[in-house]
Amino acid sequence: MTALDSDAFHIATHTIGSGDERAVFFHGLMGRGKNFSTGAKGLSESHTSLMVDLPNHGESDWTERFDYAEQADLLANKIAGEFAADAPVNLIGHSLGGKMAMTLATRHPDLISRLVVVDMGPGPSPAPDRSKGTDFTHLLSSLQALDLAAVQTRGDANEMLAEAIPSRTVRGFLLQNLKRENGAFRWEPNIDLLLASLETIGAQPEYGEGQFEGPVLWMGGARSDYVRDEQLPLMKRLFPRTNRITVKDAGHWVHSEQPAVFLDVLKTFLAQPK
Repeated sequence: MTALDSDAFHIATHTIGSGDERAVFFHGLMGRGKNFSTGAKGLSESHTSLMVDLPNHGESDWTERFDYAEQADLLANKIAGEFAADAPVNLIGHSLGGKMAMTLATRHPDLISRLVVVDMGPGPSPAPDRSKGTDFTHLLSSLQALDLAAVQTRGDANEMLAEAIPSRTVRGFLLQNLKRENGAFRWEPNIDLLLASLETIGAQPEYGEGQFEGPVLWMGGARSDYVRDEQLPLMKRLFPRTNRITVKDAGHWVHSEQPAVFLDVLKTFLAQPK
């Protein structure tokens, strides 16, 4: 199967809530849709939320290359065929998922009602910072080097990665991707492709001349440098109705570091008239 087989390409999803409004969540690099379970549950009275495993992540199919436009089209096909069949949806994306959401919104604006981008600007990502847990070259290389044949339990993997990845929180985030199957462990994400594609992942997507004219919220962390003032002209060109908010005491993972604030801001934005 190739990335171009959009009707056959499997994109795994999980649904929470029963509200009349609809929200779609895109996770970040090495995440999975269920990372947004807390936010989706917080919206459950007003929204039905679709949490998506991006291509090459979770239980979704893998692609042969990393291409923002190609994957955004796959995701748009999935959303249009099921979740946005009756009306446009609210799209929320974090980090890599934020770039994917921006790309989708500019290429398929009719599918989207409102866009929320969590700690990711429209241009190139900042340089990796190991102290902040964002050096994915180091992280993915460490996972790639792990001898899975020697792993008998998830605890074994945690211990074997402790020296290379000292942060228990970061290890826990990455180890959610370790799956036991037929008595052996394997990584669910396409680690080889993601590691080889980090330069492309960190670059500015090819937006072309597309534009999304609906309401857009940029929600950045005060301790993060992923959303920067110099990106404002590009933001406004692509998304003329841009709003921006900075969350105190939050780094790159705003929704997990400040979940209550994240949910309050999200609810307020989604409740505003278009």
